[in-house]
Amino acid sequence: MAWYRLAFHPSVLDDLATIEVPTAQRLLEKTKWIVSNVENLRHETVAPDLPDLCKYAVGEWRIFYSLDRAEQLVDIHAVVRQPSLRL
Repeated sequence: MAWYRLAFHPSVLDDLATIEVPTAQRLLEKTKWIVSNVENLRHETVAPDLPDLCKYAVGEWRIFYSLDRAEQLVDIHAVVRQPSLRL
């Protein structure tokens, strides 16, 4: 099993700074979990025209990341709240 590294785009700090601390900690822990389980996950791409960008749902939040298997790197691009749909 390969060990993957975790990297964050600088804008992720801005994303997390606006979130309540317990939620931000939960999301950071989930990014570590993604890296630890990268070989066991089905990486869901965002769109056909963005095949390298994946997303992972954590409750109402989405973690957007790219996976570089050659460099063994998971690069976190953004953490975004998914608004709930109300009918």
